[in-house]
Amino acid sequence: MRPAMKPKPDPDIAMREVLAIYAEWERRPIERSCTGLADCCRFRLVGHTPYLTRGEALVAAKAWKAAGRREVVMPADGGCPFLHPSTGRCGIYQGRPFGCRTHFCEAAGGPARRAEVRDLIARLEEIDHRLGGNGAVNLPVAVRQAMGR
Repeated sequence: MRPAMKPKPDPDIAMREVLAIYAEWERRPIERSCTGLADCCRFRLVGHTPYLTRGEALVAAKAWKAAGRREVVMPADGGCPFLHPSTGRCGIYQGRPFGCRTHFCEAAGGPARRAEVRDLIARLEEIDHRLGGNGAVNLPVAVRQAMGR
């Protein structure tokens, strides 16, 4: 007898689950001090590039496509490819990754404490596993891969 085939994961369901995790984070009463300067979006400046799970990358890619974009290109200054060059605003704000939402940069008070996000990260990792991911991937690479789906 052949083993039963596992159903193929539904990316749309996974994206809804990721967005639900993002919404849950927004409802948590954790004080942040983001000033909106977008310094954390200048990866070379802060020395850190966010890593995305496969579900997060799908959400970011969908938002990028909705903005009329078809490719992810790293700017010469080492900033986020989603940062609008003239306005300094995030081009995928509603679809921005969890790392961006938890303010990994010092200007926002540093990263959220692990205990504050551990459960949400575990859920993002579980979605990544279901989608066949092998853990979080560097932002531009992850979204480029998701754009090709």
